[in-house]
Amino acid sequence: MAKTQESGNYFLRDMNVLRAQAQKSIADGAVTPDYKNPARAIELLQGALATEIVCVLRYTMNSISVSGITSKSVGEEFAEHAAEEREHMERLAERIDQLGGTPNFNPEGLASRSATEYGHAETLTEMVKGNLVAERVAIEHYRDLIKYFSEAGIHPPVRCWKRYWRMRKTTPPTCWICLKTATSGPS
Repeated sequence: MAKTQESGNYFLRDMNVLRAQAQKSIADGAVTPDYKNPARAIELLQGALATEIVCVLRYTMNSISVSGITSKSVGEEFAEHAAEEREHMERLAERIDQLGGTPNFNPEGLASRSATEYGHAETLTEMVKGNLVAERVAIEHYRDLIKYFSEAGIHPPVRCWKRYWRMRKTTPPTCWICLKTATSGPS
């Protein structure tokens, strides 16, 4: 049996008490006591989900519609980003589900729920610039979400948001390479 406060070890608690607390809270699923307002957390996650859906759509469209001498390599780069955004989207949807919500994939109202815009780029330069703007908006959006969850004392999502934020920060450099290629022409 683990030591208790009575025996002088303040870092260990009675295992029976811990097990009872864990069994009692298991019915709440992923909603830990940190979640004072799970509905608000789900609402924020729905906005992030919409942002990721828009990013998947934009990168996919860009990968298909890019044209020009460098279009194959740039299209592959856009397709890779679309796949990364899809992973983010799926993780967010899974978390919403874990918290007892229903992930909102409904296209109706998608643009108003998303922090980024779909855009209507026609040239490679416009596509890359649009994606760079969207990535910066998403980074700032995630930074705000990290702050919100951190201040609310909800630690697992803070770790998740920081991971997304780090992933997003790697996208702009590759977009800048595409932009340089688009504006300098073939070498």
